[in-house]
Amino acid sequence: MHHLYPDDVLSLLKTSFLGLSEEEAKRRYQQYGANQLTEEEESKWRVLLRQFTSPFIVILMVAGLVAVFFGDLADGMVVYGLVIANGLIGFYQELKAIASIKALKMVSAPTVRVIRDGKEKEVEVKYLVPGDIVLLSEGDMVPADIRLLESSGVVVDEALLTGESLPVEKLSHAVLAEDTPLYARSNCLYRGTTLLRGKAVGVVFATGDNTEIGKIAKRMKEKSPESPLTRALGEFGKKWVLALLVILIFLVVVGVLQGRDIKDLVFFAIAQLVSAVPEGLPIVVTIALVVGAIRLSREKVLVKHLPAVETLGSATYICSDKTGTLTVGRLRVEEFISYDRSKLFLGATLCNDAEKDRGDPLEIALLEWLDKERVNWAFLREAYKRVWEYPFDVKRRLMAVVVSTGESLDFYIKGALESLSLMCERDCPQEIYKAHESMAQKGLRVLAFGYAKLSKVPESLEEVKIKIVGLVGFLDPPKEGAKEAVETAHKAGIRVIMITGDNLLTAKTIASKVSIYREGDIAIEGKDLEKFSDEELYHLLKRVSVVARATPEDKYRIVRVLQAKGEVVAVTGDGVNDVPALKVADLGIAMGSGSQAAKDASKMILLDNNIAIIVNAVKRGRLIAKNISKVIRYLLSTNAFEIIYNSLAILSGFPLPFYATQILWINLVTDGMQDKAYPFTKYEGDPMKEKPKSPEKVFVGRSQVFNVAYNGLIMGICHYFLFKYLLTIYPYQIALTISFTSAVISQWAVGIQEIGEKPFFKNPLEYLQLNPYIYLGIFLGLMLQLTAIYLIPHYLHAVSLSSEHLPYALLCPLLTFLGVELRKWMAYILYHEDA
Repeated sequence: MHHLYPDDVLSLLKTSFLGLSEEEAKRRYQQYGANQLTEEEESKWRVLLRQFTSPFIVILMVAGLVAVFFGDLADGMVVYGLVIANGLIGFYQELKAIASIKALKMVSAPTVRVIRDGKEKEVEVKYLVPGDIVLLSEGDMVPADIRLLESSGVVVDEALLTGESLPVEKLSHAVLAEDTPLYARSNCLYRGTTLLRGKAVGVVFATGDNTEIGKIAKRMKEKSPESPLTRALGEFGKKWVLALLVILIFLVVVGVLQGRDIKDLVFFAIAQLVSAVPEGLPIVVTIALVVGAIRLSREKVLVKHLPAVETLGSATYICSDKTGTLTVGRLRVEEFISYDRSKLFLGATLCNDAEKDRGDPLEIALLEWLDKERVNWAFLREAYKRVWEYPFDVKRRLMAVVVSTGESLDFYIKGALESLSLMCERDCPQEIYKAHESMAQKGLRVLAFGYAKLSKVPESLEEVKIKIVGLVGFLDPPKEGAKEAVETAHKAGIRVIMITGDNLLTAKTIASKVSIYREGDIAIEGKDLEKFSDEELYHLLKRVSVVARATPEDKYRIVRVLQAKGEVVAVTGDGVNDVPALKVADLGIAMGSGSQAAKDASKMILLDNNIAIIVNAVKRGRLIAKNISKVIRYLLSTNAFEIIYNSLAILSGFPLPFYATQILWINLVTDGMQDKAYPFTKYEGDPMKEKPKSPEKVFVGRSQVFNVAYNGLIMGICHYFLFKYLLTIYPYQIALTISFTSAVISQWAVGIQEIGEKPFFKNPLEYLQLNPYIYLGIFLGLMLQLTAIYLIPHYLHAVSLSSEHLPYALLCPLLTFLGVELRKWMAYILYHEDA
C-alpha cells in the first residue's frame, strides 16, 4: 500500500472517507476474522493429559505397575485410583482457572475511533476490518496496519517493529517505491507501534495475523517470563527434591541392611517421594492469583498480567504521577493575568486542539474558561484558519500554531514559562516571573501564552521571537481520600514519590496537601538528576518525595536505580511518555482514562484513577502473598512430618508405620482436600501495618523454614512414640490403622492452625470465620477417611477401628494442635513486645 496514492488505496479496498457501512464491516469481519493475533489455545484433552505427565505422577504410575508385577493387585488398583482422582481434580481446577483468566482478559478490551456510515464512533480493536477509516492521536497504539490518508505532525515509535530507537516522522502524501523496506515506509503505520505526536486519519489494510507484527508472531512464539514467586518456588523445589532423594535412598539402604522386603521399601520410597513433593502447589498458586485478580476487578483494578498480583504486597516504592491519580484530574482555570487580553483569549482559542468535551483536559479547561469569559471560541476558530502547527512537544513542553485571517499571519504559542521565556524578543520582565511564582505557590499549574506577528510561515521555532501576553493558572484539587491513602502507604513502609511534569513549586504544593511531601523531604527537578551517579541517586531517593519537570527518561532512570538495589517499584501513568517506566516497573499501573499505549505497556489498569485504589490493591496483594505463604507452610509441614516419622521408625527397626498406598491416601484426604481452600482466607488484622517483605522471605524465608520444621517435628516425634507404644499393646495391623488415622487428623489440625497467624484460642469465634471452606475440606476428607476405615479397609491395609482405639487416634492430633498453638502464642507475645 505504500507505493499507491491514497485515492488508489481507498479504491482498492472498496471504501471511502465516509468509512464502511456497518453491514459491510460485519461481512468483512466474517471474511477476515478478528483483528487479534492468534493465540494457540490448549485443548481440554491436552490439559487433561498434562495432569498425568508430571515426573512424579509418572513415577507413581510406574510404582503401580511394580505393585501389579509383584502380585499386589489391590495396591496397584488403589495407586491408579488415586492417580485418576488427583488428575480429575487438577483438570477441573485448571479449567476453572483458565476460564477465569479468559474472563479477566475480556474485561479490558481496547477500543479505537473509526468512521462508519459517515459517523465517528468507538469500536473494539478486534472488530477492525480492512477498509475501516481510523482516527488516531498522540498516545494511541496503532491497532492494525494502516495507510495514512491525512497526517499532522505525526511522529511514531517503531522500535517494537524495526528495532530503531529513534522516533520516525510519518507523511500521508508520500508515495514510495514498491520495494521500499519496512523501516522506510513513511506513509504507513503498523500495528503495535505508538504515536508519540500528532494526529492521523488512515485506512486499515491488514488486520490480525496478516499485519507485519502478526507475521513475526507466527515465526516466533515468545514465552512469558517467570514471576518472582515461580522462580523462588522453583529454586526451593529443586533443593527440596534433592534432599528428599538423599533421605529416601538412605532409608532404603538402611531398610535393606535390616533385612526388610526390597519390594516394599522401593514402593514405599516412591510413594513417599510423590507424596512429599507438593505437586498441587502450582494450581493452588494459580487459584490464589485468579481469586485475587477477580477481587481486584471488583475493586476497580483490572489485572492484565496475572503473575503481577503476587508481587503487589511486596511493593516498597510507588512512583506516582499527579494528575488524575493524586488529584481530581478535572482542571479548571482558577486565576489568570493578562498583558494583552485579546491576544491571550485568541491564544487560548487557537493554540488548542480540544473540542467541547473531548481532548486534553487542560485544553478543555481553557474552552470552559473562555465560555465563562463570554468568548465565542467556535466563531474565532472559523475566522482564523490554522496554516501551520507545532504539536505539543513533551521535552520542550510547548505547542505553537500559525493562523491566517487572509491579511496577516499570527503566531500563537502556549507552554511552560521556562520554555517560552527563551523565545522572548528581549529578557522576560521580572514581574512575569513573580506572578508565575505567586500562582505556582498556590498549587496552580501555570501556562504561559505568547504571540508574534509573522511575514511568513516559520521553518522552525528557533526563528520566531515572541512577547508574553498572559499567564493562566489551573487548579486540579487533590482527590478525596488521597491524603489518607498516602499516609496508609507510609505506615505500611512504602515510600511514595510524585513524579510530574509540573514546575517545582506547584508540585511541592500539591504533594504537601496529600502528605507526600513532608518536613525533611527533598523536592528536585528532573534535570538535576544528571548530577548524581546511580549509587548517589539511590541514597538521595530515600529522601526525595517530589521530582518536578520530569522527562520520560528521568522516570525510567528512577525506576531502574531503585530496582537495581532490590526495591519493588510500582509506577502509575496515563500518557505515552509514561510507557518506558511502565514497561520496566515491577508493577506498571495505567489509568483507565489514559492512552492506549500506557494501558498496553502496563500490567494493571485502574478503572478509578485514584491512589487510594492502588494502596488498596497493595493491601489485597499482601493478603494474596500471605495466603500463598500459608499454604506452602501447611503443605511442607505435612510432608516434613511423613519424612521424619518414617525415618525414625525405619532407623529404630520398627515395622513401616505406613504402607505406600496409605501415604498416597493421606495426601489425597488432607492436602488434596484442604490446600485449595487457602486462597479464600480473609484478612486477619491489618496487613498495611507490616513492612514490605521480598517474595523470597515471604514464601521460603527463615521463619517459614523454622515453622515447617517445628510442625513436622511435633507431629513426627509424637506419632513415633505413639506407634512405639501401640506396637506393645496391639497387633501390627491395628497399630498401623490407628497411626494411619491419627496422621490424617493431625494434618487436618495443622491445616486449621495455619490458616491464621494469631493463636486459635485468642478469639476462637473470629478464627473460625477466617476461612469456612477449610472446614468443608475437612468434612469431605472425613467422609473419605470413614469410608477407608469402615467400608474398604482391606484396600488400604487397614482394619476397622473400635471405640477403644479412637482415643489413641485423637491423642497426637490434640498434642499437635496445642503444640502449634504454643508456637503461635510465643510468636504473638514476642511480636507485641517488639511492637
